[in-house]
Amino acid sequence: MSEMMAWPRNDGRKGIRNVVLVAYLVECAHHVCKQIARPFDEADVQVIGFSGCFPSDYGQDMMEALCTHPNVGAVQLVSLGCENFKKQQLALAIRASGRPVNVTTIQDTGGTRAAVDQGRTWVAETKAQLADAPKVPMAVSELVIGTICGGSDATSGLTGNPAAGVAFDMLVAEGATCIFEETGELIGCEHVMAARAATDDLRPQIIATVDKAATYYAAMGYGSFSNGNATGGLSTIEEKSLGAYAKSGQSQINGLLRPAERAKTGGLYLLDVVPDGAPKYGYPNINDNAEIIELISCGAHAVIFVTGRGSVVGSAISPVLKVCANPETYDRMSDDMDVNAGRILTGGATLQDVGREIHDKLIGLASGARTASEDLGHVEFVLTYKTPTPPEPSCHV
Repeated sequence: MSEMMAWPRNDGRKGIRNVVLVAYLVECAHHVCKQIARPFDEADVQVIGFSGCFPSDYGQDMMEALCTHPNVGAVQLVSLGCENFKKQQLALAIRASGRPVNVTTIQDTGGTRAAVDQGRTWVAETKAQLADAPKVPMAVSELVIGTICGGSDATSGLTGNPAAGVAFDMLVAEGATCIFEETGELIGCEHVMAARAATDDLRPQIIATVDKAATYYAAMGYGSFSNGNATGGLSTIEEKSLGAYAKSGQSQINGLLRPAERAKTGGLYLLDVVPDGAPKYGYPNINDNAEIIELISCGAHAVIFVTGRGSVVGSAISPVLKVCANPETYDRMSDDMDVNAGRILTGGATLQDVGREIHDKLIGLASGARTASEDLGHVEFVLTYKTPTPPEPSCHV
């Protein structure tokens, strides 16, 4: 296996990608960002942003975490000029992290064409500078990996999710940080997870955070269970939860994280994606892309995505490794998949074999390999309003 090499960052973290972000700070600036990035379509220049005009502490925290992510090398911020986003605060945070940053305000610059020209010039110059950035060796213990499942069916909990759990156990044993979610899809598993807590204080917190998710979804009148899940053979949220739980592996759980919060040590963490209090902005995560971004906001270098029915999404910041649980889906959609976990069902591989394959492919991503979603140009990004929840001081060991 090739040695992992990565870009060093001022805060001690290392990036397995060196992306230039073009970030809009209100939906009115989205088109300008897309035009700035257009000439660099194959050059790791990606568009992200927050569309809202009203103030949002969650949006601010998320953008600061994403724009200083270890996979990010520089950031071009684009503002309309009259939105409520704290763009200078964001720019200061990026600059303090040692990354080049430029702020283009469309109203001050003179409109769309002038803003696009200014942004393209800065991105081109900055990419030329980043081209010479040195890389350094990276240990497995420095990796942060997230996992998510989407488009789940009856095979997800039998093959793909347990295989992801095996990979997680391998990574945790090597000192890496592994993050699983989503509390709204772990309903019924809270006491089993609590039994794996590293500390006595953490046990009731795990139970409480899943109870909170159940209460939130009940208030919304709809849980995290889709028509596609039912068509794929899942009967209830409890059955779906068992499959979702399997991707956490068997390691002890070191703590709870909230979006945009980084783990203080290596080990396994549960990401709490449901805000505290009464529902305020609708469903906690409206689709898989929003969950991927929250995992990335916690520093995930890459994300394992397990799917049974099939999914094609990627991400603008971190590579998304697709693990297909269903052998029939893999046969139909192999171009979009990285790992065929369906071989476990057909007798072509063991759970340990596929878990090791996932582990090794993740290491390969830091050695120059690319995922199927990267090769296909998938750079999805979703960031909406949510009420931020402050981290609990006792959530970490």
